[in-house]
Amino acid sequence: MTARIGGDLVVETLTQLGAVDVFGLPGQHALGTFDALNRGDLRYAGFRTETAAAFAADGYARMQDRVVPLLVSTGPGALFTLPALQESLAASVPVLGISAQIPTAGLGGGRHGYLHELRDQRAVFAEVAKHTETVRTASQLPDAIAAAWQAARTPPCGPTWVEIPQDIAFAEISVPRIRGFDLERPTLPPRSDVVRTAAQWLDSADRIVILAGGGVIRSGGADALRRLADRLQAPVATTFGGKGAFPWDHDLSLQSWLEDSHLTEALASADVLLVVGSGLGELSSTYHTLKPRGRVIHVDADRGKLGVNAAALGIAADARETCRQLADTVRARPNDGVAQKWTAAVLARVRERLDTQDLSVERAVLDHVRAAVPAAVPTFWDMTILAYWAWSAWPASGPGLMHSAQGAGGLGYAYPAALGAACAVDGPVLAVSGDGGAMYGIAELATARQLGLDVIWLIVDDGGYGILREYMNDAFGSATATELERPDFVALAESFGVPGVETSVESLRTDLAEAFELGGPRVVVLPQHLRMFAPTHI
Repeated sequence: MTARIGGDLVVETLTQLGAVDVFGLPGQHALGTFDALNRGDLRYAGFRTETAAAFAADGYARMQDRVVPLLVSTGPGALFTLPALQESLAASVPVLGISAQIPTAGLGGGRHGYLHELRDQRAVFAEVAKHTETVRTASQLPDAIAAAWQAARTPPCGPTWVEIPQDIAFAEISVPRIRGFDLERPTLPPRSDVVRTAAQWLDSADRIVILAGGGVIRSGGADALRRLADRLQAPVATTFGGKGAFPWDHDLSLQSWLEDSHLTEALASADVLLVVGSGLGELSSTYHTLKPRGRVIHVDADRGKLGVNAAALGIAADARETCRQLADTVRARPNDGVAQKWTAAVLARVRERLDTQDLSVERAVLDHVRAAVPAAVPTFWDMTILAYWAWSAWPASGPGLMHSAQGAGGLGYAYPAALGAACAVDGPVLAVSGDGGAMYGIAELATARQLGLDVIWLIVDDGGYGILREYMNDAFGSATATELERPDFVALAESFGVPGVETSVESLRTDLAEAFELGGPRVVVLPQHLRMFAPTHI
């Protein structure tokens, strides 16, 4: 067809805003927009479920400094994105969801009997998107999409949602072609008065400890954080979402052992605890057992999180800019080795605690994976025991190289998110799942094969929901509803045309390294029960 329709306006708008790749899955009400993809320059990556497409958009966005469009249909298709959008919201990932809607004649909360009709679909997404809008005319499309794009990348970043009724996407339009948008990149600098007060608190403190979260990575603030820590001679721990925000082997690095109460006590003992880029939520506060005894300075782009879980001097601002301004303001302290010795002593207590437990298999598995995975490879982890280990023990070699579903805690994240990341980077990506989580994304082996994505998928097969088994055994003495029948994952992968291999703890390093050498998509299956470490209680 030669006439421009509403779908063309969607594609033109996204292109002018700077989109390069889009993710999604077509549906009857969205065909106008999908038809327009044939006439535009956007690259489309199609997935087998909308949940996976949304996780893939999340993974892509974590690799690229841009908003990522997600195109889906209405009703069931739209609702399937909810778990992934919840993760993107919790982790501040800028995904722009564009869904279809029933025809405009059916909007308004009635019951007209349209296929996929919901009384108020937009209201459903208000809980998982920071901005929602339903377009009513074609002329509203460019500005509506641009507003959602801008909202998605405004700190705190997060998913947004635009709905386009079927008739608008299909209808011929007279709206002129989109030629560009004059949108400035949103910033959120700290107020000078709170920076001065924070600097005064830091300058007067004897022991400063920093807890760095995912906001440091999202803002590109790793260098600014390191400079600040060096000037303050302050030990730095990173949250699970902040892995890589501070060098793992730095002599001021407390690493990420947040589930160990030795580290919890180290944070609590500070004269000033500087929390940067973290909401100080359940996991980063060690399940709310962190009770700081000194002052707290809390920096986060989401002002609604400031001081909620610990009384604090709140700074609603970008993490990178705040670290930069604080580093320019605080007095530089001499490197007398005291902070370094204290840091080493805390980590020694953590290691001693591990050494008292029979965890040689678990530690060996993680060591083998780390040795086999090239240093610059992004890794994506599902909610599985090996990931729980990795939260604390994985030595991320840089910012933005370890991602997991710990924002919202849903299963099925790792593989589709890794596939999305593979669309964004030039090189391999690792996904790690348990057998239970793997079943959520098994259909995406077809996607990996069709798109030729270089993702190595490590599946740790322990015959069930391993972490839930651990929790129930600890709490009740036995586990219920955790054991699973599962397929032959190697044979199943190969039925999709994806090579697979079954490995063992002893051969894991070799088999995984070979998978990276050969290139993905590939599947490596490790049949192995793993246990969690037990934290030390003060």
